[in-house]
Amino acid sequence: MADRLPINLDDLLHQRRVEGERIEYKAGWNPDAIIRTLCAFANDFENLGGGYVVIGQDCDANGQPQFPPVGLAEEQLDKIQQELLAACQLIQPPYFPALSIERVAGRALMVLQAPGGMNRPYKAPASVTAKHKTWCYYIRRYSSTVEAKGDTERELLSLTATVPFDDRYAQQASVADLSKPLMLEYLREVGSALAEDAGNLSVEALGRQMNVAGGPAESPWPKNIGLLFFNETPERFFPYTRIEVVWFPEGAGGDRFDEKIFSGPLARMTREALGYIQRNYLHETVIKHPDRAEATRVWNFPYAAIEEAMVNAVYHRAYEEREPIEVRISRDELVVLSVPGPDRSIRLADFAAGRAVSRRYRNRRIGEFLKELELTEGRSTGVPKILKAMAANGSPAPQFETDDDRLTCVVRLPVHPLAEMPVTEQVTPEVTQQVTQQVTQQVMPLLRVLAGEMSRSDLMMAMALRDRVNFSSLYLMPALEAGLIEMTLPDKPRSSKQRYRLTPLGERCLQAQREGERE
Repeated sequence: MADRLPINLDDLLHQRRVEGERIEYKAGWNPDAIIRTLCAFANDFENLGGGYVVIGQDCDANGQPQFPPVGLAEEQLDKIQQELLAACQLIQPPYFPALSIERVAGRALMVLQAPGGMNRPYKAPASVTAKHKTWCYYIRRYSSTVEAKGDTERELLSLTATVPFDDRYAQQASVADLSKPLMLEYLREVGSALAEDAGNLSVEALGRQMNVAGGPAESPWPKNIGLLFFNETPERFFPYTRIEVVWFPEGAGGDRFDEKIFSGPLARMTREALGYIQRNYLHETVIKHPDRAEATRVWNFPYAAIEEAMVNAVYHRAYEEREPIEVRISRDELVVLSVPGPDRSIRLADFAAGRAVSRRYRNRRIGEFLKELELTEGRSTGVPKILKAMAANGSPAPQFETDDDRLTCVVRLPVHPLAEMPVTEQVTPEVTQQVTQQVTQQVMPLLRVLAGEMSRSDLMMAMALRDRVNFSSLYLMPALEAGLIEMTLPDKPRSSKQRYRLTPLGERCLQAQREGERE
């Protein structure tokens, strides 16, 4: 029986969210090549999360899918599935991908989702149909399936039973600990076709479809990745799964500090912590010049650099360690600290110089979900993006630090020398109840587009935003808390008829901003 996969087929075919090395296109049913590729995805040598085989989709010489696809004949579908089942049993140990029948432009496609296996290494026959079979280990090299030989084979064998922590079963929990509303919210956000049918599935069935649950039918288990993303309190199962944001108004050696702790599902926790930092600690300084009309605008810390540093910490930290991610902010620098340090395949000199390229990712499934949510690319681009964002802002170069034992990872973002940090009173949590210049600047894009009474979706469309969570935490809630906008139905905040409008204070702030721009 074919299932619906937790991925948007259009995105898969156009390679917008899944890298080319994780997709294999086959114009027709070719059991030898397909079984070898499934074996390679199951071995997941680079810990990228496995991959997909699309049968019935032809491609050009550059590997790009052709449209409309050639498709599969309807009368072939059952026969192919039967032969696929028999061929997958030849993989040692047996390995079975998830299968879905999809239709594009009226043509039938068979999509096989092959996540990294729990019992690697796997080997498959070089020829499924040969009378005397020869079994080999296969891995992915870029966009090709190749046989693992020599040192590569020895390294693959060393990975026996070393399933990454995020993909292991959580035997201290039950499938009931997975939150179906959170799973549905995720599927809708990433545009998955599975979202259409997910409401009718049980938590266990939906968890298996999304590969966040598994095990035998009589004793199913959630996976760690499922609890990290789809449980309201993952800290119950993984202590100190949280982000601590600490502000030192007098410097790290001072007697005063303010602390804010964020916990919850990984994606929400990350977004809320980023939104809090952006609202309370990021400040733009405008420098006017007597010899030209254009002013210079600099941020104390560029948001893009902070986002990359934070998301990288969430992606690469060890969740079996009881250590939180810590963000330490002072007037001189913003520091992101996480445990452990970078993979040992990265040379210390390269890491310190910002040239870190990992050969293997610690949390392949966390990276997969963060990529679907467009929070990361997962291709060792985080450090270069931090460097680029700091340079574009005119900030000093960031510093990347670890120790010989790779126990910690530290990213230091120095403050821009021309930036003016807000005074202590402006960055305490109580400031969210006041109208400050910083808050006004944060929500000004929202105030500019708000005309009359508008719904949330109208505002997001006017601001060209797609992420509802990000829009709410970075724009809508700060504007409401500051008294700059108000609800038309304050007693029914979740009403589908809810609209938002400027308050008299919001109108004055918007007018003052416009007058300042004309000066």
